Amino acid sequence: MDCGCSNFRASSLLLPCPPSSCLSHSSFPSKLRFSRLKRFDLIKQHLVVRNACGFDGNGSAITPNKLFMQEAIGAEYGEGFETFRLDGPLKVDVDFLNERLQEGFLQRIRYAMKPDEAYGLIFSFENVVADTRALKLIAWKQLASEERKKIPEDGELQRVMLYAGADHVLHKLLMWDEAESEVERLSLRFSQLYYENLLRLDKPVEGLKEWLDAVSTARIPCALVSSLDRKSMVKALDRMGLQKYFQAIVTEEDGMESIAHRFLSAAVKLDRKPSKCVVFEDDPRGVTAAHNCTMMAVALIGAHPAYDLEQADLAVASFNELSVINLRRLFANKGSTFMDLQKQIVEKSPPKRKLTIDTIF
Repeated sequence: MDCGCSNFRASSLLLPCPPSSCLSHSSFPSKLRFSRLKRFDLIKQHLVVRNACGFDGNGSAITPNKLFMQEAIGAEYGEGFETFRLDGPLKVDVDFLNERLQEGFLQRIRYAMKPDEAYGLIFSFENVVADTRALKLIAWKQLASEERKKIPEDGELQRVMLYAGADHVLHKLLMWDEAESEVERLSLRFSQLYYENLLRLDKPVEGLKEWLDAVSTARIPCALVSSLDRKSMVKALDRMGLQKYFQAIVTEEDGMESIAHRFLSAAVKLDRKPSKCVVFEDDPRGVTAAHNCTMMAVALIGAHPAYDLEQADLAVASFNELSVINLRRLFANKGSTFMDLQKQIVEKSPPKRKLTIDTIF
């Protein structure tokens, strides 16, 4: 698994050791050393809990609205993102990646014999790998139980609750008349309940593991993208038994500003050009971001109805409907000139024959 990006946020929270701690161990009693190390572990554990319960690296509270924040799609005009090198900034856009990640001569020969290995699969974590909708609904019901209130049973209302901000849900949907301080407390408590449920998640979406087994047999690399932190993602994958299937992970630590940027970063980590990648999404915005990156999009019907996902190249109800041959069919009509403007050949009609009348005088 590609976990190359360092957790700079977590490391920045830890203060440097004072000069006295850099002395030899012989100058400290053993009990003092043990208590110091134990206290250091407690501090780290406390920081992890603070992050999980809704606090960022500066100690300020993270509002639960960030759990539902509608991110920018990105790459609307093929644009990408900038990275900085010693010789200056480097702009990485869609066309640049498609050109630089072009297969070499030996790779083209290998992919000609094994075409499936040329693809790269990118999975969104939310509602594609794990059912995070159920976790959010459970968190709302737990909060209502603690406050001795009720959640409406209306299915459409509950669907809106999964995507609206916590303050909007409390004021407009649940209509809990609370003071501003109470709304902030309830929002933070909801965030904490959601992360606690996430840390106990141990089952992937139905049919995903069998699909990943088939993909792994075909030696197709896979990447996972999410707005969550890397530590939570790795732990969740380990509990679900999916860690061995993903060769790359794009998380909050990668600093991507839009959905498309995450997809492009995943393509770079998989060493596959974007035009050879397939994105698995359940949101129409994710489908649009994939197409902006010249990627194919497979949509899962569930969170959104099928008519909202008609822009996807393929829409399925579950992973059980997929096979590796579906990936080949996605690229069957895609060539170097696919979707380019073509000249229409207009057949010229034969010239009309002129009628002549021979007159003999």
